[in-house]
Amino acid sequence: MENVNIHKTAIIHSGAKVSPGVSIGPYSVIDSDVTLGDNVRIGSHCVITGQTKIGRNCKIYTGAVVGSAPQDKKHSSDDNVFLNIGENNVIREYVTINTGTAEGGGKTVICDNNLMMAYAHVAHDCVIGNNCIMANAATLGGHVVLEDNAMIGGFSAVHQFTRIGRLAIVGGCSKVVQDVPPFSMCDGHPAKVIKINSVGLKRAGISSEVAGNLKKAFKILFRQGLSKTNAVKKALEEVPNCPEIEHLIFFIKTSDRGLCG
Repeated sequence: MENVNIHKTAIIHSGAKVSPGVSIGPYSVIDSDVTLGDNVRIGSHCVITGQTKIGRNCKIYTGAVVGSAPQDKKHSSDDNVFLNIGENNVIREYVTINTGTAEGGGKTVICDNNLMMAYAHVAHDCVIGNNCIMANAATLGGHVVLEDNAMIGGFSAVHQFTRIGRLAIVGGCSKVVQDVPPFSMCDGHPAKVIKINSVGLKRAGISSEVAGNLKKAFKILFRQGLSKTNAVKKALEEVPNCPEIEHLIFFIKTSDRGLCG
Protein backbone atom coordinates (compact mmCIF):
# COMPACT_ATOMS: atom_id res chain seq x y z
CA MET A 1 0.00 0.00 0.00
CA GLU A 2 1.83 3.08 -1.24
CA ASN A 3 1.43 6.58 0.18
CA VAL A 4 -1.03 5.54 2.86
CA ASN A 5 -1.07 6.43 6.55
CA ILE A 6 -2.33 3.48 8.58
CA HIS A 7 -2.10 3.45 12.36
CA LYS A 8 -0.30 0.41 13.73
CA THR A 9 -3.41 -0.72 15.65
CA ALA A 10 -5.73 -0.65 12.61
CA ILE A 11 -6.71 -4.00 11.08
CA ILE A 12 -6.74 -4.06 7.27
CA HIS A 13 -7.73 -7.29 5.52
CA SER A 14 -5.34 -8.35 2.79
CA GLY A 15 -8.21 -8.37 0.29
CA ALA A 16 -9.15 -4.73 0.86
CA LYS A 17 -8.30 -2.26 -1.91
CA VAL A 18 -6.70 0.85 -0.44
CA SER A 19 -5.87 3.71 -2.82
CA PRO A 20 -3.05 6.26 -2.49
CA GLY A 21 -3.41 8.98 0.13
CA VAL A 22 -5.72 7.00 2.41
CA SER A 23 -5.47 7.57 6.17
CA ILE A 24 -6.82 5.03 8.68
CA GLY A 25 -6.93 5.81 12.40
CA PRO A 26 -6.34 3.74 15.52
CA TYR A 27 -8.30 0.50 16.04
CA SER A 28 -10.31 0.82 12.84
CA VAL A 29 -11.20 -2.34 10.90
CA ILE A 30 -11.32 -2.55 7.10
CA ASP A 31 -12.86 -5.78 5.82
CA SER A 32 -11.93 -7.89 2.79
CA ASP A 33 -14.40 -6.59 0.18
CA VAL A 34 -13.91 -2.90 0.87
CA THR A 35 -12.53 -0.44 -1.70
CA LEU A 36 -11.25 2.93 -0.48
CA GLY A 37 -10.70 5.67 -3.07
CA ASP A 38 -7.92 8.24 -3.14
CA ASN A 39 -7.43 10.37 -0.03
CA VAL A 40 -10.20 8.78 2.04
CA ARG A 41 -9.80 9.68 5.70
CA ILE A 42 -11.01 7.19 8.31
CA GLY A 43 -10.90 8.08 12.00
CA SER A 44 -10.44 5.84 15.01
CA HIS A 45 -12.59 2.84 15.98
CA CYS A 46 -14.45 2.72 12.64
CA VAL A 47 -15.67 -0.47 10.97
CA ILE A 48 -15.87 -0.54 7.17
CA THR A 49 -17.30 -3.86 6.07
CA GLY A 50 -19.45 -5.59 3.44
CA GLN A 51 -19.05 -5.11 -0.31
CA THR A 52 -18.46 -1.42 0.12
CA LYS A 53 -16.92 1.14 -2.24
CA ILE A 54 -16.04 4.59 -0.92
CA GLY A 55 -15.10 7.33 -3.38
CA ARG A 56 -12.20 9.73 -3.13
CA ASN A 57 -11.90 12.48 -0.54
CA CYS A 58 -14.53 11.06 1.82
CA LYS A 59 -14.05 11.66 5.55
CA ILE A 60 -15.34 9.13 8.08
CA TYR A 61 -15.20 10.04 11.75
CA THR A 62 -14.84 8.10 15.00
CA GLY A 63 -16.98 5.03 15.57
CA ALA A 64 -18.85 4.99 12.24
CA VAL A 65 -20.02 1.57 11.01
CA VAL A 66 -20.24 1.59 7.22
CA GLY A 67 -21.41 -1.33 5.07
CA SER A 68 -22.92 -3.48 7.80
CA ALA A 69 -25.60 -6.05 7.02
CA PRO A 70 -29.17 -4.76 6.55
CA GLN A 71 -31.50 -4.94 9.51
CA ASP A 72 -33.94 -7.12 7.59
CA LYS A 73 -35.06 -10.57 8.73
CA LYS A 74 -35.02 -11.83 5.14
CA HIS A 75 -31.34 -11.01 4.72
CA SER A 76 -28.90 -13.90 4.45
CA SER A 77 -25.15 -13.65 4.90
CA ASP A 78 -24.85 -15.30 1.47
CA ASP A 79 -26.71 -12.48 -0.31
CA ASN A 80 -24.67 -10.56 -2.87
CA VAL A 81 -25.40 -6.99 -1.74
CA PHE A 82 -23.50 -3.71 -1.90
CA LEU A 83 -22.95 -0.21 -0.59
CA ASN A 84 -21.68 2.41 -3.06
CA ILE A 85 -20.57 5.77 -1.67
CA GLY A 86 -19.48 8.57 -3.99
CA GLU A 87 -16.95 11.35 -3.54
CA ASN A 88 -16.44 14.14 -1.00
CA ASN A 89 -18.88 12.81 1.57
CA VAL A 90 -18.54 13.59 5.27
CA ILE A 91 -19.74 10.82 7.59
CA ARG A 92 -19.57 11.98 11.20
CA GLU A 93 -19.26 10.15 14.50
CA TYR A 94 -21.16 6.88 14.99
CA VAL A 95 -23.11 7.06 11.74
CA THR A 96 -24.41 3.65 10.59
CA ILE A 97 -24.98 2.76 6.93
CA ASN A 98 -26.26 -0.62 5.73
CA THR A 99 -25.82 -2.43 2.43
CA GLY A 100 -28.79 -3.23 0.20
CA THR A 101 -30.94 -6.34 0.26
CA ALA A 102 -31.32 -9.02 -2.40
CA GLU A 103 -35.04 -8.30 -2.70
CA GLY A 104 -34.61 -4.53 -2.71
CA GLY A 105 -32.28 -4.14 -5.67
CA GLY A 106 -29.09 -5.24 -3.97
CA LYS A 107 -27.46 -1.93 -3.13
CA THR A 108 -27.54 1.21 -1.06
CA VAL A 109 -26.27 4.27 -2.95
CA ILE A 110 -24.92 7.55 -1.63
CA CYS A 111 -23.78 10.03 -4.29
CA ASP A 112 -21.46 13.03 -3.83
CA ASN A 113 -20.91 15.93 -1.41
CA ASN A 114 -23.26 14.78 1.34
CA LEU A 115 -23.03 15.46 5.08
CA MET A 116 -24.27 12.92 7.61
CA MET A 117 -23.99 14.25 11.12
CA ALA A 118 -23.39 12.21 14.27
CA TYR A 119 -25.55 9.12 14.90
CA ALA A 120 -27.45 9.39 11.59
CA HIS A 121 -28.64 6.07 10.14
CA VAL A 122 -29.10 5.03 6.50
CA ALA A 123 -30.93 1.73 6.15
CA HIS A 124 -30.83 -0.82 3.34
CA ASP A 125 -31.60 0.07 -0.29
CA CYS A 126 -31.70 3.83 0.28
CA VAL A 127 -30.64 6.15 -2.52
CA ILE A 128 -29.20 9.53 -1.51
CA GLY A 129 -28.46 12.09 -4.20
CA ASN A 130 -25.92 14.94 -4.14
CA ASN A 131 -25.44 17.73 -1.59
CA CYS A 132 -27.84 16.31 0.97
CA ILE A 133 -27.62 16.88 4.72
CA MET A 134 -28.80 14.56 7.49
CA ALA A 135 -28.54 16.27 10.87
CA ASN A 136 -27.72 14.51 14.12
CA ALA A 137 -29.59 11.23 14.70
CA ALA A 138 -31.73 11.58 11.57
CA THR A 139 -32.92 8.13 10.50
CA LEU A 140 -33.89 6.72 7.11
CA GLY A 141 -35.89 3.50 6.90
CA GLY A 142 -35.27 1.08 4.05
CA HIS A 143 -35.79 2.07 0.40
CA VAL A 144 -35.90 5.80 1.13
CA VAL A 145 -34.92 8.20 -1.69
CA LEU A 146 -33.38 11.62 -1.02
CA GLU A 147 -33.20 13.80 -4.11
CA ASP A 148 -30.42 16.36 -4.57
CA ASN A 149 -30.03 19.08 -1.92
CA ALA A 150 -32.55 17.56 0.48
CA MET A 151 -32.10 18.28 4.21
CA ILE A 152 -33.33 16.18 7.14
CA GLY A 153 -33.48 17.81 10.57
CA GLY A 154 -32.06 16.24 13.70
CA PHE A 155 -33.90 13.34 15.36
CA SER A 156 -36.29 13.03 12.42
CA ALA A 157 -37.43 9.59 11.27
CA VAL A 158 -38.31 8.82 7.65
CA HIS A 159 -40.57 5.82 6.99
CA GLN A 160 -39.47 3.13 4.56
CA PHE A 161 -40.30 3.60 0.85
CA THR A 162 -40.68 7.36 1.35
CA ARG A 163 -39.17 9.99 -0.98
CA ILE A 164 -37.78 13.38 0.02
CA GLY A 165 -37.83 15.74 -2.95
CA ARG A 166 -35.16 18.02 -4.35
CA LEU A 167 -34.35 21.07 -2.19
CA ALA A 168 -36.84 19.97 0.46
CA ILE A 169 -36.26 20.54 4.17
CA VAL A 170 -37.68 18.34 6.93
CA GLY A 171 -37.80 20.03 10.33
CA GLY A 172 -36.17 18.50 13.38
CA CYS A 173 -37.97 15.76 15.34
CA SER A 174 -40.41 15.18 12.47
CA LYS A 175 -42.18 11.91 11.69
CA VAL A 176 -42.18 11.49 7.90
CA VAL A 177 -44.62 8.83 6.71
CA GLN A 178 -45.42 10.16 3.21
CA ASP A 179 -43.46 11.74 0.36
CA VAL A 180 -42.08 15.23 0.95
CA PRO A 181 -42.57 17.40 -2.19
CA PRO A 182 -39.58 19.04 -3.87
CA PHE A 183 -38.85 22.67 -2.88
CA SER A 184 -40.93 22.38 0.30
CA MET A 185 -40.49 22.89 4.02
CA CYS A 186 -42.17 20.18 6.05
CA ASP A 187 -42.47 19.71 9.77
CA GLY A 188 -44.54 17.93 12.35
CA HIS A 189 -45.66 14.62 13.76
CA PRO A 190 -46.66 13.49 11.19
CA ALA A 191 -44.88 15.97 8.92
CA LYS A 192 -46.97 18.34 6.81
CA VAL A 193 -46.09 20.87 4.12
CA ILE A 194 -45.57 24.28 5.71
CA LYS A 195 -44.47 26.41 2.73
CA ILE A 196 -41.93 26.52 -0.08
CA ASN A 197 -38.25 26.49 0.84
CA SER A 198 -37.62 30.11 -0.16
CA VAL A 199 -34.15 30.33 1.35
CA GLY A 200 -33.08 27.05 -0.25
CA LEU A 201 -34.34 28.17 -3.65
CA LYS A 202 -32.42 31.44 -3.41
CA ARG A 203 -29.22 29.69 -2.36
CA ALA A 204 -29.61 27.27 -5.27
CA GLY A 205 -29.73 30.19 -7.71
CA ILE A 206 -33.37 29.73 -8.68
CA SER A 207 -34.83 32.99 -9.94
CA SER A 208 -37.47 34.97 -8.08
CA GLU A 209 -39.83 34.44 -11.03
CA VAL A 210 -39.56 30.64 -10.77
CA ALA A 211 -39.85 30.83 -6.97
CA GLY A 212 -43.05 32.83 -7.39
CA ASN A 213 -44.45 30.24 -9.78
CA LEU A 214 -43.61 27.47 -7.32
CA LYS A 215 -45.36 29.40 -4.55
CA LYS A 216 -48.46 29.70 -6.73
CA ALA A 217 -48.31 25.98 -7.55
CA PHE A 218 -47.99 25.09 -3.86
CA LYS A 219 -51.09 27.13 -3.03
CA ILE A 220 -53.08 25.20 -5.63
CA LEU A 221 -51.64 21.81 -4.75
CA PHE A 222 -51.71 22.00 -0.95
CA ARG A 223 -54.02 24.79 0.21
CA GLN A 224 -57.22 24.57 -1.83
CA GLY A 225 -58.48 21.16 -0.73
CA LEU A 226 -58.52 19.72 -4.24
CA SER A 227 -57.99 16.07 -5.10
CA LYS A 228 -54.56 15.23 -6.46
CA THR A 229 -55.88 14.84 -9.99
CA ASN A 230 -57.76 18.15 -9.97
CA ALA A 231 -54.95 20.01 -8.21
CA VAL A 232 -52.37 18.84 -10.75
CA LYS A 233 -54.70 19.74 -13.62
CA LYS A 234 -55.31 23.23 -12.24
CA ALA A 235 -51.62 23.83 -11.58
CA LEU A 236 -50.74 22.84 -15.14
CA GLU A 237 -53.40 25.21 -16.48
CA GLU A 238 -52.61 28.23 -14.30
CA VAL A 239 -48.89 28.13 -13.51
CA PRO A 240 -46.26 28.96 -16.18
CA ASN A 241 -44.22 25.92 -17.07
CA CYS A 242 -40.51 25.53 -16.26
CA PRO A 243 -38.22 22.63 -15.31
CA GLU A 244 -38.90 23.11 -11.59
CA ILE A 245 -42.67 22.99 -12.08
CA GLU A 246 -42.29 19.93 -14.32
CA HIS A 247 -40.23 18.19 -11.65
CA LEU A 248 -42.73 19.05 -8.92
CA ILE A 249 -45.69 17.76 -10.96
CA PHE A 250 -43.84 14.58 -11.98
CA PHE A 251 -42.93 13.92 -8.34
CA ILE A 252 -46.57 14.28 -7.29
CA LYS A 253 -47.88 12.10 -10.12
CA THR A 254 -45.44 9.32 -9.29
CA SER A 255 -46.03 9.27 -5.54
CA ASP A 256 -47.05 5.84 -4.27
CA ARG A 257 -47.27 6.70 -0.57
CA GLY A 258 -49.09 9.99 -1.07
CA LEU A 259 -47.79 13.41 -0.06
CA CYS A 260 -47.30 15.07 3.30
CA GLY A 261 -50.53 16.90 3.99
